[in-house]
Amino acid sequence: MVGLCTSERFVLHQTGPDHPEQPDRIRVIFQAVRAAGMIVSPNPLEPTSARLSLRRLPGEKLMEIPAASIDPALLEMVHTSDEIEFVRRVCQEGGGFLDQSDTPVGPESYDVALLAVGATLAACDAVMAGRVRSAFAAVRPPGHHAEPNKPMGFCLFNNIAVAARYLQRTAGIERIAIVDFDVHHGNGTQAAFDQDGSVLFVSLHQHPRTCYPGTGFEWETGTGAGEGKTLNIPLPPGTDDINFLAAMDQLVVPRLDEFQPQFILVSAGFDAHADDPLSHLELSEEGFGRITQRLVAAADRHCAGRLVSVLEGGYNLRALGRCVVRHLEAMRDPAAWA
Repeated sequence: MVGLCTSERFVLHQTGPDHPEQPDRIRVIFQAVRAAGMIVSPNPLEPTSARLSLRRLPGEKLMEIPAASIDPALLEMVHTSDEIEFVRRVCQEGGGFLDQSDTPVGPESYDVALLAVGATLAACDAVMAGRVRSAFAAVRPPGHHAEPNKPMGFCLFNNIAVAARYLQRTAGIERIAIVDFDVHHGNGTQAAFDQDGSVLFVSLHQHPRTCYPGTGFEWETGTGAGEGKTLNIPLPPGTDDINFLAAMDQLVVPRLDEFQPQFILVSAGFDAHADDPLSHLELSEEGFGRITQRLVAAADRHCAGRLVSVLEGGYNLRALGRCVVRHLEAMRDPAAWA
């Protein structure tokens, strides 16, 4: 069974009316999975835009995993105390910008960011306890740009990096693979594990010469004990499903098979979609389903199916809802996407 962890409280992180990372992202995901027949709970997140028409999918429902906040001390597995206090203070004082202009926050944003990390950890707990085989955490704010000492790129705390450390410290997982298919390089995640040989970080993204944040070149492979445990795959603008999947088959899957992870974490950004306003890649909803199938197959081979994916980007609302449904469908029935 596949789990889904989300919360109506994620809409309380307010970024302003014109910001791409908006509360409607969570609303449209909740509506999409309900319209697809994947969950049956009442909808507290009736969307204000982007009405979707999706076919109902056969098969078992998703198991809904309750989201809960965390003790901020857990963030110190990845983030400095100064960075945590900076975010808390700006939010407590009414909000503002955490960087030059990309990362606005409001009074509720710190608490919502703690909930985003908590939802990610709850998904990991459910998988480790065997209550679900894999899980998707639909959270905001996203996390993969947040570095250990600074928030940036819409991200306050690095949800997936904290999850990796949490799994290592509480579940004794020795080898974790993080695969990031967001269109933007996961610079924060790379920074967290650059010198760590126990975490394989793989990022497929639009070429850094053409896309934020300007990092993620092929020659960035890790340092010290982490040398060779970072795999960056920059892709040229215009890359479509065929070429993206070729990179998965020729580069990502062999590296996962070599590393033999005991748990796979996925930074699931859907902004490489052809209709996304912040990128120039050309993936389709079906492409994301096939990407997911390959990751689930790797998890089945190496770690008894243990996989948790966490929402990162995706800023065309109609495309986002459809992509998440395809992602969940492939998690639930990977054979249909082989």
